[in-house]
Formats: sequence, structure tokens, C-alpha cells
Amino acid sequence: MGAILSMVAQRLALGLLTLFVVSLIIFLSVEMLPGDITQAILGQGATPETVAAFRRELGLDVPAHLRYIAWLGDIVQGDLGRSLASKREITELIAVRLWNTLFLAGLAAAIAVPLAVALGILAALFRNGWFDRGINLVTLSSISFPEFFIAYALIFLFAVQWGWFPSIVNVTPDTPFWERVYRCILPAVTLTLVTTAHMMRMTRAAIINLMASPYIEMARLKGLTRSRIILMHALPNALSPIINVIAINLAYLVVGVVLVEVVFVYPGLGQLMVDSVSKRDIPVVQAACLIFACTYILLNLLADILSIISNPRLLHPR
Repeated sequence: MGAILSMVAQRLALGLLTLFVVSLIIFLSVEMLPGDITQAILGQGATPETVAAFRRELGLDVPAHLRYIAWLGDIVQGDLGRSLASKREITELIAVRLWNTLFLAGLAAAIAVPLAVALGILAALFRNGWFDRGINLVTLSSISFPEFFIAYALIFLFAVQWGWFPSIVNVTPDTPFWERVYRCILPAVTLTLVTTAHMMRMTRAAIINLMASPYIEMARLKGLTRSRIILMHALPNALSPIINVIAINLAYLVVGVVLVEVVFVYPGLGQLMVDSVSKRDIPVVQAACLIFACTYILLNLLADILSIISNPRLLHPR
């Protein structure tokens, strides 16, 4: 148990260090953007005195390293600043959008994870058969296309041709749960098609690798069926890599949702970030990027911790 706690502590420290480095990269990337943000916001007709006063108001007359320290200190206290476009608190502005993004990612995960694990188990059960080859062909084909292509194909078929689902996902905080689920089906299926192949292939590979183990041979000699061997003996020992790839794909569902949100005009955090880039609303862009980065790092950290905890060699050392 001590070894597990030590490894978990190391992963946590590495996650915090990575988050600090990412915050520095985000700040420097914004600093290196061409042009003057104050001039872009005020327009070409602004006088030099007006531009200078606006720079002082935004704190841009302070050296970059001091601004970074102040920004980081505010973030640690939960203050993300104010939007330049709407003058609203960014925390208030982002809250509903972040919930919408997490809802869409959660709906996609609720479809993709059980589907991928089930397909991976069946592919391992019928290894090299017609089902295995067929499902590999379908999943690899779906992952070969970018998200926006799959999204537009689904819109053309299910919204334009057949009219089963809306092409624009218009949801509000007052939208009933099942109505929200119905409106989010197409973007959720898009994300499912993009992520299922990774999880399915990892599940299949992990189970097949274990099928040559001595304890699996012993189970065969006892006369157990192939399905029972896979479900009761191989799958529990294959959980570590499967959990790892599922957590990584969950991180992708949250971070990679930006393109899907733009295609479906979904009011999520990704759509807000794209809109803020076009408005030069830098504080909102920084906050959105930091939230995406924090989510990705936390879920990868969770993947490492769960894979450590689910590893029988660490839980039951000899």
C-alpha cells in the first residue's frame, strides 16, 4: 500500500507541475499574438491617449512577468477576471457553458464506453472471425475521418434527409433532461464514432494478450467455456490498460469537443472560446484554455492512478 501511495503522490506532483507549465504556455501564447489588443478593441479611430488609458485599465502597462504572477494568483483564488466583451465575471460566463460541454461529453461517454468494451470483448471472443474483421473495419474507418466530416455526414442524413434530429443544438438551462438528450444525440454520436475505435482495440488487444497466460490455459483444461474464461479470468486482469485508455478518451471527449460544438452551434465552452477569439476577448480565451488543459491533465492523472490501483501486481505483491 505504501508503494501505491508513493506513486499516486508522484503523479499528483507531476500533474501540478504540468498544469503550471501549461498555464505559462497559455499566457506566453497570448502575449505573442500579433497586433495590439487595445487597438483592435477600440478601433483604428482611437487616439493614442485613449489607447494608453485603456491599456492602463487592462493592466497591460505592467511588465509581462508581473501580469502573469497576478493572473496566476487570481486563478488560485478562483478569480478568472472579467470579459472584455460583456464586462461580466468570467466565472459566471463560463459556468453554464462548462456544464453544457460536460453534459455532451458525459452523454457521449455513456454511449461510447459500454459500446467499446462490449465490442472489444466480442472481437476477442471471435478473434479473426468475420465479426472481428468487420468491427475493426468499421471502427478504423470512422476514426480515419475528422470530426467535422462525420458531423456534417450525420447532419445530412439524420437532419436534412430524414429529419429525425435537429441540425442545430439549441439548449438552455431550462431545457428538460430528455429533451436535452434528444437534441444532443447527433453531436454525441459524432464523438462516439471518433473515440470508440481506440477503446475497442485496446480492450481487444489486452484480452488477447492475456489469453496465452498459464492461468488461462489452466482454465481451459478445467473445461470452462471461452466466454467464461474471457469475462471471469481475462477481463479483470486486463482492466489496467482498459481503464487507462478509457480515461484518456474521456479527456479527449471534453477537450476535443470544440469542433463538434462549432459544427452544431452548441452553446458549450468550446463555442464560447471560438467566439471569444473572434472578439479578441483574451481573458475568456485564457480561462477556457486553462479549463480545457486542467480537465485533460486531471483525467490523464486519474487514468494513471486507476491503472496503478487496478494492477494486481501492485495490490498483491509477492
